[in-house]
Amino acid sequence: MTTRIGVAVMAAVFALYIWLLGGRAVALIGAGLDESEPVALVMGVAILVFPVLGAWALARELLFGWRADRLARRLATEGTLPDDDVRLTPSGRVVRQDADQAFPAYRRAVDDAPDDWRAWFRLSVAYSAAGDTRRARQAARTAIRLERGA
Repeated sequence: MTTRIGVAVMAAVFALYIWLLGGRAVALIGAGLDESEPVALVMGVAILVFPVLGAWALARELLFGWRADRLARRLATEGTLPDDDVRLTPSGRVVRQDADQAFPAYRRAVDDAPDDWRAWFRLSVAYSAAGDTRRARQAARTAIRLERGA
């Protein structure tokens, strides 16, 4: 629940930033049109690109998080989330060696059933536990795509 609150606060702050930056861009565009200032017009249009890209990125990340959370809740309901007995550091992170030892079984499950979204999502959890965020997100995206196509 704390994570969701944090995400909501960060999304709201980022949305406010996008709104303010967009307002400045519109003001520059207006000044450029009213006063025949081509530099202000070009800067306004250039600055307007950032809020549009920011809004797109924010929406994409929130949608990814929502979909991944939905799959995690589904696996939890089914009782098939990874539950390997791993040690934790004092900060609560999984000990890297334990994650590395558990990882091959999840990789084999994906190799055996490449169209199974559950196997891909469990692999994503294993990558995340091993500290490989990039591959964890890729595997989660694959799981989301496969589950949506099923």
